[in-house]
Amino acid sequence: MQSYANDIEAANALKESVAGLRKAIGTVIVGQDDVVEKLIISILCNGHSLLVGVPGLAKTLLVKTIADALHLSFKRIQFTPDLMPSDITGAEILNEQRQFQFIKGPLFANIVLADEINRTPPKTQAALLEAMQERNITAAGVLYKLPAPFFVLATQNPIEQEGTYPLPEAQLDRFMFQITLDYPSFAEEVRIVKSTTGAVTMEIEKVLSAEDILAFQDLVRRVPVPDNVLEYAVGLVQKTRPNTSGASPIANQFIAYGAGPRASQYLILGAKCHALLRGKYSPDIEDVKAMALPVLRHRILRNYKAEAEGMLQENLIKQLL
Repeated sequence: MQSYANDIEAANALKESVAGLRKAIGTVIVGQDDVVEKLIISILCNGHSLLVGVPGLAKTLLVKTIADALHLSFKRIQFTPDLMPSDITGAEILNEQRQFQFIKGPLFANIVLADEINRTPPKTQAALLEAMQERNITAAGVLYKLPAPFFVLATQNPIEQEGTYPLPEAQLDRFMFQITLDYPSFAEEVRIVKSTTGAVTMEIEKVLSAEDILAFQDLVRRVPVPDNVLEYAVGLVQKTRPNTSGASPIANQFIAYGAGPRASQYLILGAKCHALLRGKYSPDIEDVKAMALPVLRHRILRNYKAEAEGMLQENLIKQLL
């Protein structure tokens, strides 16, 4: 880990490091620049992300590539209806010496890919919730700390299929971002097919270590925020809450319930990191607006009227902005 003379120097180093990270990821992942940036921001803000997209859009490959470029330990958990909490946290077994020994589960990694998270029952989702919020797990009454940094990057398919359990609001709120993946453009798909059907395999350059990430997370926290930007972020979140003093007419008309205080925190944290990546040393209102969609998308519950009129969360957030 390199030491810096001051925060300005560290901020410049962060911008350069992220540019190198994006270049390394780009050797494997074609396009998806906005998705990659949001994932990097969530990691630098010590937040978790939920990736939503139809099957086959390289969600799993993207997360694996980021883990490789960051020189972090990576575990993938394929969520299924019969997955038990001990399958992800670990369990005590009786060893050859006739003593109980705790065998760590796949949650003990820096980056955990929770694949198709909505396919597992609520009991297992609750075990993941403790890990995401507290960054430790409890097994047989003993507390085990998870490695730092620790991120859960979860995927779910937007298609309503049999055998899915909707994520509870408390768990959705633990995700900093909900990031939507779209189909690649024609030119991007040509590049994908060309690069994945040949004999050449790409080596990913290691860009950042765990120590670098922890240092940059501290740096993001130290970024100063003007009062007007703070007030704009809080005001935007308050607009989403129907039948309150700060509610907008759109919220009263189309939203069943709005975002909580965690949304305001993540808007500001995300705006700080977004500003640093653009060479600014303090966020402005435009940085908050850039974070609004991924932060608020999964925290707003539409009412029957919105669903009947086909009003999507994205449309509501754009109108609130």
